[in-house]
Amino acid sequence: MKPILFLIISIISLSKIHAQHTYTFFGSFNRDKDTEGLYVYELDTLSGKLSKVTSFTGMLNPSFLTVSPNGKYVFACTESKTKNGGSVSSFAFDPEKKSLTLISKQKSGGENPVYLTVHPNGKWLVNGNYTEGSVSVYPVSENGQIQPYVQNFQFAEGSEDPNRQERAHIHSTVFSPDFNYIFLPDLGADKIRTYRFETEKDQPLQPAAIPFTATVPGSGPRHLTFHPNGKFAYCIEEMGGAVSVYSYDNGKLNSLQRIHTHSEKYKENFEGSDVHVSPDGRFLYASNRGNENNIAIFSIRDDGTLKTVGYRSTKGQHPRVFNLDPDGKFLIATNAGTGTVVVFRRNPETGLLKKAGRKIKIKSVSCVEIRRY
Repeated sequence: MKPILFLIISIISLSKIHAQHTYTFFGSFNRDKDTEGLYVYELDTLSGKLSKVTSFTGMLNPSFLTVSPNGKYVFACTESKTKNGGSVSSFAFDPEKKSLTLISKQKSGGENPVYLTVHPNGKWLVNGNYTEGSVSVYPVSENGQIQPYVQNFQFAEGSEDPNRQERAHIHSTVFSPDFNYIFLPDLGADKIRTYRFETEKDQPLQPAAIPFTATVPGSGPRHLTFHPNGKFAYCIEEMGGAVSVYSYDNGKLNSLQRIHTHSEKYKENFEGSDVHVSPDGRFLYASNRGNENNIAIFSIRDDGTLKTVGYRSTKGQHPRVFNLDPDGKFLIATNAGTGTVVVFRRNPETGLLKKAGRKIKIKSVSCVEIRRY
């Protein structure tokens, strides 16, 4: 074989061995454990096309999920919205075999688990339960096995809306940029609760000097995210139709701004759901359900405050969780009401979104996580 031809073949072979793949993991409210509930697709990072890789059948309502820091395990809120149910489960994902296998399952400590986050050391999992308003903390073994929870804090007080805020409703569990604190937006109490997180202790959740940040009464804080620079935090309200902007320092949130996520033509029926900052830190995206079914787009100023750029329909109803790929090229939205997933290409200069590829159908799809391998 000629040396040049051999070199070309070797380069091609090496590129195949070391090729990167971007996988998208979808959760859903399947309502029947004998049907598919968790799905894995591969994202074509040139075209935005999604291609099915595998799925898992045998778990009820795996509605929210997250991926371990090493990418080997998928953790899911399972049996969500299930009477006398509520659990968290772990699955092994093998990108070579393209398989998803159940590893373990534990009680969630509440009837309706809605959000999971994993510590970057991979040893701790924190779950938020909506209905009873509680948070549970689990040790995780090296093989992805979830151990029984070692802490389960129940909260009680509600706020001003008797129909929606009769008691506490924890809707997310989010680590601070340095992972020394964890924040718990409480939709029912109009508070963002705060705890120190001490990884070396048997019970890592410890009282913080500032135990909570009060939000606007009746706003219903839902999801929280931090700017890549670690200096700012953004909380979307489910009930108030706004994003609250905070500066962040050592466990303390200081209010900077509160800006509507809806356009002027929408005067009521606000229902915010999710919020993310682009990897480049230049734009913030917030999803609206209710009458709107869109993504609100904001530019981020140097001081962390937001300026409205525009809105993009999610091409479906009741967008729940959306996410951006690691490069910030694509935004993927899940429309639970219509059971559709839509991929948008993101303009890095303007922040605007343009539909890419074809919709895919996943019944009652509720969550998406994106990971490069």
